[in-house]
Amino acid sequence: MGVLGELDLRLFRQVAAARFPAADPALRRLSHAADHGRLWFGAAAGLAFVGGRTARRAALRGTGSLVLASLTVNTVIKWTTRRPRPLLDHVPRIRHLGRQPHTTSFPSGHSASATAFATGVALESTGYGALVAPFAASVAFSRVYVGVHYPGDVLAGMAIGAGAAALTCRWWPPRSARPERERPGADAPALPGGRGLVVFVNSRAGTGAPTTPLPPAERLRSLLPEAELIERALDDDFAELLAKAVERASELGGALGVCGGDGSVNAAARAAAERGLALAVFPGGTLNHFAQDVGVPDFEDTAVAVARGEAVAVDIGVARSAAGHEVGFLNTFSIGLYPELVRLREHLEERWGKWPAAAVALTRVLRTATPIELRVDGRPRRLWLLFAGNGRYVPDGFAPAFRPRLDDGLLDLRVIDGAHRLARTRVIASALAGALGRSRVYSAERVSWVELEGLTGTDTLAYDGEVAPTPGELRLEKRHRGLVVYRPAVPQNELAQQARLAAATARYRRRVRRRPTGNAGDG
Repeated sequence: MGVLGELDLRLFRQVAAARFPAADPALRRLSHAADHGRLWFGAAAGLAFVGGRTARRAALRGTGSLVLASLTVNTVIKWTTRRPRPLLDHVPRIRHLGRQPHTTSFPSGHSASATAFATGVALESTGYGALVAPFAASVAFSRVYVGVHYPGDVLAGMAIGAGAAALTCRWWPPRSARPERERPGADAPALPGGRGLVVFVNSRAGTGAPTTPLPPAERLRSLLPEAELIERALDDDFAELLAKAVERASELGGALGVCGGDGSVNAAARAAAERGLALAVFPGGTLNHFAQDVGVPDFEDTAVAVARGEAVAVDIGVARSAAGHEVGFLNTFSIGLYPELVRLREHLEERWGKWPAAAVALTRVLRTATPIELRVDGRPRRLWLLFAGNGRYVPDGFAPAFRPRLDDGLLDLRVIDGAHRLARTRVIASALAGALGRSRVYSAERVSWVELEGLTGTDTLAYDGEVAPTPGELRLEKRHRGLVVYRPAVPQNELAQQARLAAATARYRRRVRRRPTGNAGDG
């Protein structure tokens, strides 16, 4: 046994000799509860059910980190080290588990899973991470306390768990808690109580997991009781009702609001920009990419900004045909694989639901799609996919997730080259390996405009999740700061903290004023 092994054994015996009678049953039960990740899967379910979007992202990253760490430990490392478990001679019988583990000792799978889950959660939310961390640390310590691992096993497991959580950032970067806030504000009318705000509510928009039992219209009425709501029922015409909302907002000299998904927001944004109206976005769709990136993830954020008149100006992406017809996009524009994926998904989702339909559509598209041929800025290209983001997306690889800012004046252009053999297979393999930046079939650049000519091999384009016919020629460009969107200057979580601090300061000052004054020698 080497020096490290002797140190490990000595530390194990010191923990075994420690006496914490009140902790014996608690740590034993906690250690058992973490078997097969049950404790952490339950915690993830609780976060997803009770919390909001951030909590769901934290639960998803924590679970993914746990699965990655568990697979690494139990299918690779344990079978190569073959370290025997500690002897239980020095461990009090009351601490022994009812059923001793039969796998090898190094590293601790429980510690790896606990640390991976806690780190994954903390990467998305330091607040939720702080709640989970004490339980993860207790599980890790309990494995030594009940006598099934040496301290070195636990430390190694914790390192693997933290590494697994960090590795998830390579493919799925954590979303910033808030977008950049140093951007200059924009002029927008302050509408206390929502007076002068006309909100188009698309009740048919897809919705994710609800954060409140109230339907969207009821939430809006409770937050902005003086706002006018125009709700779209099942058989109502979308364009007609949106036009009605725009006309009414213009008559009042107020602002236009929209509650729906990215498609609804896109249509309302184009109408608001044409009329010079400020736009209030109430996220009511499945993903709400634009609302997340602009900084209004919840109804409450938008309501506060509307009441105070706080707003920013953002860019609008424009796809203009040679005939002068324009399509505006707030998030993304693409041709190639993605438009066909959207078309198939929409065909299947009424029967199967959005996410299963998307999975089936992706499988079919990858199997049957053919490259498109076109000229990009005069250069002949054969592409599987051309993607243009309205602003720089993060990360720089295969799966763009979010934008730090929306007024940079740039298009984020990414292409998958179809001139190479096995281009689809190679780009997916490179993305999974985290080496997409070195792949010859993928390229990315930021440009202010790009011209596409001679489009053949496709008849549809996609923008913000919607599809449209493809003209023979297109110019993609930016309308810099072309839309004013309500957004609070300070996020609501910071406002709540400031309110608590102000209340505590006020209580302290009241106590100081009531405190009797005495002589310097008193007491």
